[in-house]
Amino acid sequence: MRRSESLGEIDEGLYSRQLYVLGHEAMRRLAKTAVLVSGMKGLGVEIAKNIILAGVKSITVHDPGNVQWSDLSSQFFLSESDVGRNRAVASQQRLAELNSYVPVTAYTRELSESFLAAFQVVVLSNSPLEEQLRISDICHACSIRFVLADTKGLAGQLFCDFGENFVVDELSEAEPVCAYVQQISQGTPGVVTCRDGQGHGHGFADGDFVTFSNLEGMSQLNGCKPHAIHVLDEFTLEIGDTSSFAPYQRGGVITQVKVPQLHSYEPLRASLAKPKSKAMDDRGHSLHLAFQALHTFAAEMGRLPRPRAQVDAERLLELARGLTAHQELLDEGLVRMFAHVSAGELSPMAAFLGGLAAQEVLKAASGKFLPLAQWFYFDALECLPEQGTTLLTEESCAPRGSRYDGQIAVFGADFQERLGRQKYFVVGAGAIGCELLKNFAMIGLAAGEGGSVTVTDMDTIERSNLSRQLLFRPRDVGKLKSETAAAAVRRMNPTTRVTAQPHHVGPDTETFYGDDFFMALDGVANALDSMQARAYVDGRCIRYLKPLLDSGTEGTKGHVQVVVPHLTQPFGSPPDLTESAVPLCTLRHFPSAIEHTLQWARDEFDGLFKVPAENVNKFLEDPAFLEVQRTMQDLEGVRSSLQEKPRSWQDCVSWARQRWESLYHHTILNLLHAFPPGHETSPGVPFWAGPKRCPQPLEFDCDNSTHMDYIMAAASLFAQTHRLQVPRDRAAARETLRAMAVPPFQREVGVRIPVTEEEMEEVPGCVDEEQLAALRQELAERRRALLEGGCSSTHLMEPIHFEKDDDSNGHVDFIMAASNLRAANYGIAPADWHKSKRVAGRIVPAIATTTAAVAGLACLELYKLVWGHRDLGSYCNSFLQLAEPLLARFRPLSPPATYKYGQETWSCWHRVEVPGIGAHREELSLQELLDQLQGVHGLPVRTVLCGVTILYASFWAKQKREAQLARRLTQLVGGPSGAAWPPPRILVLDLVCEDQQDDDVLPPVHVRLPCG
Repeated sequence: MRRSESLGEIDEGLYSRQLYVLGHEAMRRLAKTAVLVSGMKGLGVEIAKNIILAGVKSITVHDPGNVQWSDLSSQFFLSESDVGRNRAVASQQRLAELNSYVPVTAYTRELSESFLAAFQVVVLSNSPLEEQLRISDICHACSIRFVLADTKGLAGQLFCDFGENFVVDELSEAEPVCAYVQQISQGTPGVVTCRDGQGHGHGFADGDFVTFSNLEGMSQLNGCKPHAIHVLDEFTLEIGDTSSFAPYQRGGVITQVKVPQLHSYEPLRASLAKPKSKAMDDRGHSLHLAFQALHTFAAEMGRLPRPRAQVDAERLLELARGLTAHQELLDEGLVRMFAHVSAGELSPMAAFLGGLAAQEVLKAASGKFLPLAQWFYFDALECLPEQGTTLLTEESCAPRGSRYDGQIAVFGADFQERLGRQKYFVVGAGAIGCELLKNFAMIGLAAGEGGSVTVTDMDTIERSNLSRQLLFRPRDVGKLKSETAAAAVRRMNPTTRVTAQPHHVGPDTETFYGDDFFMALDGVANALDSMQARAYVDGRCIRYLKPLLDSGTEGTKGHVQVVVPHLTQPFGSPPDLTESAVPLCTLRHFPSAIEHTLQWARDEFDGLFKVPAENVNKFLEDPAFLEVQRTMQDLEGVRSSLQEKPRSWQDCVSWARQRWESLYHHTILNLLHAFPPGHETSPGVPFWAGPKRCPQPLEFDCDNSTHMDYIMAAASLFAQTHRLQVPRDRAAARETLRAMAVPPFQREVGVRIPVTEEEMEEVPGCVDEEQLAALRQELAERRRALLEGGCSSTHLMEPIHFEKDDDSNGHVDFIMAASNLRAANYGIAPADWHKSKRVAGRIVPAIATTTAAVAGLACLELYKLVWGHRDLGSYCNSFLQLAEPLLARFRPLSPPATYKYGQETWSCWHRVEVPGIGAHREELSLQELLDQLQGVHGLPVRTVLCGVTILYASFWAKQKREAQLARRLTQLVGGPSGAAWPPPRILVLDLVCEDQQDDDVLPPVHVRLPCG
């Protein structure tokens, strides 16, 4: 399948990024699923928001209760004017605006069995235990999937019951594992020896199902039905009886097959007494009892425990003790702390658990990914003030009639004021940026006197953003993300002090985001896709000693890293979210996966339709083009483009046909001449083995749809780049193809084909200077003739820049056809249009559930930063994978030693700080600076650098040294002559010292200047 018109009900323009997470079949199932979400406090609205954005059939929001002040600390679709109104009714309209495809209905009455029968999935988020048990019993009996979610202060629980016969079609988000066969024994069982493409272990797990392809010998396994395997070690596995098969000879691929699995779940009533959970440790067991005890307390008292009320905490603990015979497993301190915070409502907790719960709803609706089995407990009590710092009391946590009462109940009123004074910088207003800003507004970050949030993003809103970015609406398409997001959070909380800016953050915007800007901040939150940009922001945080919250997602995977000055290591890209580069020799000659052929086709696109056109235009418009050092390839490309200028559609088709023959026939024949099918690397070791697939040349066929797709796409783009307006006629193209004669194959002589990356680097770059000079002369004469004839403008070309989000432009059509033809050369399974678009466009799969969960985890770390925690163990970096589901939280690493001088080492956070004003209140001269470095810090300086500029060197002539030493620091680093130049507040210098060893790296010198 290709585009939305062929799929009918799926709007691919809206759901494009989510489609790469769930797939078309799962999306179709979502679109047939009616969901009920009961409870419209912060957690309920998070769940509803996420599944509406995902595109279910319909959603009904239910709540019999009215809005209270404490709801506003986490329920982002309520306002102060809604206090006293029914929660479901007050939320319905704003929820309905999220997705026009999903009708949203509000319901306020009792949930009867007949009413529940209309839904395929039911979610409870704020119900008493008696109601939970009643609804669970009905759902289990009627095969309605049931999800229970709840947060109380800094703790949360999640429970799923999808019935006794729930089929999971695909357990994980990961691509099927494949490995290259090296040997298969004949036996019972047969033993397969195999490795992955890098020569590492095969990567299979015990019980996986696999199939085989491209085996020579033992061909009975090619295309066989899936076999269950037993893993012996990282390189070998058993596959069953192969004793009657032909002997294995060579080659072949073993590939994992994802087989549906049947899962059975217990109803809440049965599971409550004997909870099933892979991760139910003692802490989870204590929280399980604490939540049950809380329901009993609420039924008994008609309320939740009062914040920090010791009497209520002891009563809750007494109730929890009565629920277990194993008193020794109950963490009494945890239960007491749970009681102290249970009246709280926190936006980050709702965001995190709401993301997890919504993903379980999507699993229930689609059968895609492994559901929770069956309980999940989570707490973030480490967000409370560190012991011995702030004492929270009943009085400090009592309600104030404020929108932040739900948060004050946990952290106290003084902390709320501290949040309001914060100054934060949010870099990026995409999906994560929007979720962060929403949470910031709910918790009151920068909502007080002196507080500020600056959000910057240079991008504008596209339609595909709407399915995962809750602050944008269809009317906002084309507007700046930062401005639209800022306006939206101001509507959520009018007291939030947020400023929007349209800049990217990098070296060229340091006039906007310089010393004054960063020095005034309390912290930075990254919401960026680019690893390079994230690393740059991390560098600025190191320079200005500012904490950083870094978050990222890819599909259902996400991570949060907290960076604290002097306490943690700086930002590092998570290995699971980092792309590894494909070796160039693999792309050019030895592809083994469809991703290789797609990247090759993407490079081919630029090499045919972008780079040559850019060079021709420079050649025609820039007189200095030929004077600059150009490669032979560039100049030959210009000559070819001028010579190949088409005059008709037939010319374009002819060009495409010859290109086809060159790529898929001639090139392969040349490769096979260099390395024939039986070629051996050494005696007995075949060259074509493992990831090296022996290719076969293709024979062109007008009746082959892929062959014709390539011709049509290539000819159309060729016409466009030459600015030729001609009808793209497939029938006329076929006639031209049948009438034309293609030049026969001629073997290339003396061309060496590199086999490894090392050989690629060794390929000689020598150029025949006479030949290059002759080509320059030829092109110069050609340019002169075109200019004199007034024809240069007619030879200007249109560079085509690859655009993945316009399905009508033919760009992905070309890449899919070009890639699949190359895949056919090498016996690689082809890719459909959607995978071609994702890989070639480097589209990062995305879904709102992961984004919400990641932003929630980030904001939990924000609480600790605002408290000023100094215990490394209280901070948590997180990695989550909602498909599995998996959450790993771990203590950040301490900063490693980055700098060394003599026997002393320092981390990246260290700097030598020197005041820029001397004893006479005047700015330091360079001599005075060197004196301070020598006298105070023991650094005998030999060289001083500012960036790449040398400010002082001991090897200079005496007169030059003395003149430089006498100058003031700002004179040394002044801007261009005659230009207005704002001097920096902090001058960062690098030193080389007299006695410095080869392995010494000195920390930078920070001089605080008196200007600014």
